[in-house]
Amino acid sequence: MLAIIIDDSRAMRLILRRIIAKIGFDAVEAGDGQAALDTIAELTEPPQLALVDWNMPVMNGLEFVTRARKDPRLRDMTLVMVTTESEQSQIVRALAAGAHEYVIKPFTEDSMIDKLALLGLTPTGANP
Repeated sequence: MLAIIIDDSRAMRLILRRIIAKIGFDAVEAGDGQAALDTIAELTEPPQLALVDWNMPVMNGLEFVTRARKDPRLRDMTLVMVTTESEQSQIVRALAAGAHEYVIKPFTEDSMIDKLALLGLTPTGANP
């Protein structure tokens, strides 16, 4: 399975890549929403999962989620916001725009894997 990690922090992309590799995901990375759309356009198949930061230059995560939901090719991609934005109104905005889940930074490896398991994105019986 393929995921795209969209975050302007290289360190955060590395952390997320390491976590999702434990549950069987390969990953491509992008530093902002526009770079992510460009990367996805070059792939033969879109990723099954996008882990999306909110605050990024060029195109933020909410704009990416909105654009992804309008693209028929990306309709089946699971979108998870992974961000420091913790206000209830921000969470509601992201979910209303089409995000499936919302993870607030900082998070633990176990909490991220649990969230992905709730979305059906971990192999049955996976024990990271």
